[in-house]
Amino acid sequence: MAKKPEKWDLETDVLVMGSGCSGLVAAIIAHDEGSKVTLIEKASSIGGATAVSGGFPWIPNNHLEKEAGISDSREEALTYMKFIADGQVDDELVEAFIDTAPVMIKYIEDKADLKFTVSEMPDYHDTKPGGKSRGRSLGPPAFDSNLLGEWKSRLRQAPVVIFPMSWDDFEKSNAKADPRNLDYNMLAKNMMAGIVGMGMSTIGCLLKACLDRGIEIFVETPGRELVTTDSGAVIGIKAQKDGNDFHIKASQGVVLASGGFEWDENLKKQFVPGPDFVPLSPPSNEGDGLKMSMAIGAELGNMHQIWGVPSCQLPNEEYEGKPLGRMTMGERALPHSIMVNRCGERFVDEAFNYSDVAKTFCHVDPLAYDLVNVPAWVIFDQQFMDNYMFLTVPPGEAAQPWMTQGDTVEELAGKAGIDVEGLKDTVSRFNGFAQKGEDTDFGRGSTAYDRYQGDPNHKPNEALGTIEKAPLYAVSVVRGALGTKGGPTTDVNGQVKHVLGGVIEGLYAAGNVMAGTSGPGYGGAGNTIGAGMTFGYIAAKHATKQPKR
Repeated sequence: MAKKPEKWDLETDVLVMGSGCSGLVAAIIAHDEGSKVTLIEKASSIGGATAVSGGFPWIPNNHLEKEAGISDSREEALTYMKFIADGQVDDELVEAFIDTAPVMIKYIEDKADLKFTVSEMPDYHDTKPGGKSRGRSLGPPAFDSNLLGEWKSRLRQAPVVIFPMSWDDFEKSNAKADPRNLDYNMLAKNMMAGIVGMGMSTIGCLLKACLDRGIEIFVETPGRELVTTDSGAVIGIKAQKDGNDFHIKASQGVVLASGGFEWDENLKKQFVPGPDFVPLSPPSNEGDGLKMSMAIGAELGNMHQIWGVPSCQLPNEEYEGKPLGRMTMGERALPHSIMVNRCGERFVDEAFNYSDVAKTFCHVDPLAYDLVNVPAWVIFDQQFMDNYMFLTVPPGEAAQPWMTQGDTVEELAGKAGIDVEGLKDTVSRFNGFAQKGEDTDFGRGSTAYDRYQGDPNHKPNEALGTIEKAPLYAVSVVRGALGTKGGPTTDVNGQVKHVLGGVIEGLYAAGNVMAGTSGPGYGGAGNTIGAGMTFGYIAAKHATKQPKR
């Protein structure tokens, strides 16, 4: 912790650290509640992990569901979320999320001009009690980045293609399975005009709301230490600006919204079990807020959990000087593909939600004292290449050098280092499932989520297709992470708890820097964003009610 400086470089009421959705919402709410707000961001751009994501918030029992005639309730949402959290999160924290999320999203829609739409995306466990086949994941609009003025260049650019259109228009285009259905002339015009979509849109709208309010924002200003009183209350931050110490007083509170610790190798080794993982977030997510809170005695929770996703890395691809990871979706969910381990065996419903599929990489054989499903590969054939996009390769285009090829299953297995007989048996068995339209091993294609990720025009099962047309292909797939989901625990007001009991006065946390409200689970697309925005709202509401120190 840092000592109180002789002179503060800047004084504010509520200081927010981090510019993802959690931090921007906290800043908006704190301002609207009458406090002076300052936001600091470590990176040179605004948006954090939200900007490189789909931009969805997952909000159970929201007003847009009701307007669309979709049934939902507090009771159903609580039942579902308690199942997802698996007893790892206090019920009162789950209830705080469920009760506040609908209020938050309506406020942001009305006061920040961020208009989401109901997505067709099902909950990740839609068949479980309280789960929904649509309505809780909200798609972002398109956003004109020119409205940011001189801050346009500060909007974080996603490292992979984010279509410059609303999610509603994307779903209606039926381009999820076949990107050839998109209007590329329209997309080119939108891109040239500065239109952005998905996570960049969500951040763009929230950033504009902050700028419209005159909220003070400093980029390239990492927080380093929390400044406390003798009694342990947080009264500010020691940051760095232009290479110098920069002390900021926060008379009502500090809101940590600085993201996870997925880019800090030491923290990963200490806290996250299983095979190493590839981060898919901005490299600035190095656990700064976590370290600062640990230094003053914060209680920690959920530290071994990540927002996992099966991922691929292509040769020589980088993002801000770090290896770029690409999440897989259609690559393993569309027809004519499977995922296998070194034995050539399938080990999961490949089309299921990425968070739970990623958990299967941690399966250990106790006798061999080895990870059963590491390494792993996506196996697919020319039918897939002819009809679907694989990472950067559009349908109908030539295969790339990073794709291992073989004219037969035996040749492919030999080149990839997969057990030949195992892969032969697996492909033969899977082809039988594909022809019948029923996967009796893992139930692929049996849930609403599986079908959503599949090809709606493929019959008899949207997610199953034979692997038989040469050449056949194999691409390595590894465990990736959209972020970590552990950190300081909080109470229902977003206040950080102390390891010896009680709360740390003046300190709040929201988003991936805090212990996640979903425990080991993932409710649906945008669970991380919905919870982050909600606790940013909760923390700001509470902080602004505190007397100014």
